[in-house]
Amino acid sequence: MGNSNACCVAPQGQRGKKKDRSDVYAPEPEVPKEESSANLQHISDREVAEDHEEDPSNHPRASTIFLMKSTAPNGKVLELTSHHRSDGLLVHHSSKKRNNHHINHQQESPNNLNKKFSSCSTIYIDDSTVSQPNLKNTLKCVALAIYYHIKNRDKEGICKTLDIFDEKFHPLTDSVPDNYDSIEPEHRHIYRFIRTLFSAAQLTAECAIITLVYLERLLTYAEIDIAPCNWKRIVLGAILLASKVWDDQAVWNVDYCQILRDITVEDMNALERQFLELLQFNINVPSSVYAKYYFDLRSLADANDLIFPVEQLSKERAQRLEATSRACEEKMKEGNKPELKRTVSAENMSPRLSRVVLS
Repeated sequence: MGNSNACCVAPQGQRGKKKDRSDVYAPEPEVPKEESSANLQHISDREVAEDHEEDPSNHPRASTIFLMKSTAPNGKVLELTSHHRSDGLLVHHSSKKRNNHHINHQQESPNNLNKKFSSCSTIYIDDSTVSQPNLKNTLKCVALAIYYHIKNRDKEGICKTLDIFDEKFHPLTDSVPDNYDSIEPEHRHIYRFIRTLFSAAQLTAECAIITLVYLERLLTYAEIDIAPCNWKRIVLGAILLASKVWDDQAVWNVDYCQILRDITVEDMNALERQFLELLQFNINVPSSVYAKYYFDLRSLADANDLIFPVEQLSKERAQRLEATSRACEEKMKEGNKPELKRTVSAENMSPRLSRVVLS
């Protein structure tokens, strides 16, 4: 007790002052129930910032950007020039009206002659569904959506981009041409770039749709343009992130260095980190948004005469579809059952008075 540093001795300058006991025993501020751990919202239920309320990658009712880019102001689908067409990859023959003095008819597309239509006795269906899309055709559609993004971008002002996506500062190959930022890629070049990554990394078709969702979310959040100077690195970053979010066995960053020989692991890590920061770490994709992108890609394919492979419905396949449909119906019935009441944390429990009989 004789030690001058004991806790019972007041520090110098404060010996004559009495300490207010209310400061010592002041009650701690109560945490509102809305901020308690038991009432925290799930990340998918949290509100989106007001700036991104019309973002199609978050809201199922907002129209996708690539579908708006692929249509002209008059509502008609823009045509691919013959320079951007490729044999066997995408054949687009628009129906043009011929005006003659006495004859006015519509020229049929050669692709329409190869289409198979169902009848009363024969049914043709394709193997692409919203839950299991066709990989090859989905990659073609995603490449076509990116093509329209680049082609119909705003070319009046200066291209808005970031150094992390510019191939001049972070090249993917040894030699980058001097006019790399002015050469618009063709549809087949975009498709081959995506197909190479998906084939080497063994990614699924669902991952391609998630890639397009992240790409449009990046353009909206970061307010940048996808252009000839940055489209490869933007697509690479979207594929990298989508593969880690969607696939159970994600591809490591070092694996992409085996596919793209001239890129380093440090560059891949920086690309992934910057991509996440620009997305504000919002990697959630609701099922309604995923379905919207899938059907909009199908609409884009139909508008550009991209035919999905169809097969005649056989008896065995009809039985498999019926079994799958029955399993989905049973799963939905189980999901509609009332859920068990969640437990409540002890912090939020109100004290209950129990009645006691005194004898």
